[in-house]
Amino acid sequence: MPRIKPWLTFTEWGKKYGDISHVEVLGQHIIVLNSVKTAMEMLDKKSTIYSDHPVLPMCSELVGWNLTLGLLPYGDRFRWYKNFHRVIGSRAAVDIYNPIEEIETRRFLKRVLMTPDQLQAHVRHTAGAIILRISHGYEVKENDDPFINLADRAMDQASRSSAPGAFLVDTMPFLARVPEWFPGAGFKRLAREWYETREQMGTAPYQFVKDQIAAGIAPVSFTSNLLEGRVLSAEGDNLAMWAFASLYAGGADTTVSAIYSLFLAMTLFLDAQKKAQAEIDLVVGPDRLPSFVDRESLPYTEALAKEVLRWNTVIPTAIPHRVTENDIHDGYYIPKGSLVIPNIWFMLNNPQTYADPSQFNPERFLAKDGKEVEMDPRTVCFGFGRRICPALHLADASVWNLWISTAMSLAVFDISKAIENGVEITPELDHSSGTIWYVPPQALKCSIKPRSAKAIALI
Repeated sequence: MPRIKPWLTFTEWGKKYGDISHVEVLGQHIIVLNSVKTAMEMLDKKSTIYSDHPVLPMCSELVGWNLTLGLLPYGDRFRWYKNFHRVIGSRAAVDIYNPIEEIETRRFLKRVLMTPDQLQAHVRHTAGAIILRISHGYEVKENDDPFINLADRAMDQASRSSAPGAFLVDTMPFLARVPEWFPGAGFKRLAREWYETREQMGTAPYQFVKDQIAAGIAPVSFTSNLLEGRVLSAEGDNLAMWAFASLYAGGADTTVSAIYSLFLAMTLFLDAQKKAQAEIDLVVGPDRLPSFVDRESLPYTEALAKEVLRWNTVIPTAIPHRVTENDIHDGYYIPKGSLVIPNIWFMLNNPQTYADPSQFNPERFLAKDGKEVEMDPRTVCFGFGRRICPALHLADASVWNLWISTAMSLAVFDISKAIENGVEITPELDHSSGTIWYVPPQALKCSIKPRSAKAIALI
């Protein structure tokens, strides 16, 4: 199994062996899917037997992320999370939080204006601020917020602990029983530290909401909506706590990754930036910032946000699904217990689906001159079947606040390549090897300047 950028190896397997590839590692059957059609036929249409998730010894058991929705085995606890879906599972349920996204994005613009060289910190701060306000009604501190710092640390550790092939214990589960002092058992010490971080990430903001409710001052949030006026059993309380921790875990890093990709794309592709700015100037004008009410009137900006999702895939390989029964699919025998990994990166870079997939081209999503619109990346980037992102309606804002960040940022900023010592710096596009893709710090070097005095006034 490849440990470095596995989606690229999976893509080569697909070119050589077809849409379905199989590898066996120490008795574990692993099925890799390189086709949207095949993924939908298996994971969507046969979701009753393809909706389990594997127990990853490092991430799930040792670190404890199996309490959250992303790595939760299919069963009673997973089905209880339908309560969670009831709170956030409709467009009407999430539209009331649009003003929060707009307010926090305005604050993001101000931070970037003041210290553009700290873009990465601003992106992380804003993503956390939006999700914590929506999920727990918590308004973050301007600098060095404890919940933001805690969540950032936990999510970095979650990505590292779940990366395919990163820890030998995932292939040889018996190593989980090795004591910490045993030679080569450094992963056990890491797991203990990461367990404590993950536990704090779940309990601290949840207790904050309960304290606010008890004091009668809890603002509206997903958590307060579920808890207000109810008395939960100890088990129900634990389920609710990790349901809303799942909301942060599923949204924080994906949002950060998507907005990193936005600024990277705008640094590299000035033509696309200028077209979006021209559309925003025409539709919105110079006297206000864009808002969600403008979304349908800004088709190119919408297409640009979609292309960001496609061009730099946030989650290159979905968390593996696990088959709970033997299956025959298209003549292939899929044994019970097999892991099924959709190669989302290739699905969004398949030249049979997207013309010139390496090119950043928002117009592929616009109907023009009788040309057929190419596949919306949201078809696959949020997952498949019963394991699709539970916050899909929030994610429909293109990974939480990507769209509003795109529209507001381009309304007031010109983004271009940075110049150091008289030399123009061209960022290099490269992927990390964790579950969630990150832009390396050196790749986010760019110049961010206000477009005009009026833009500064708007900010």
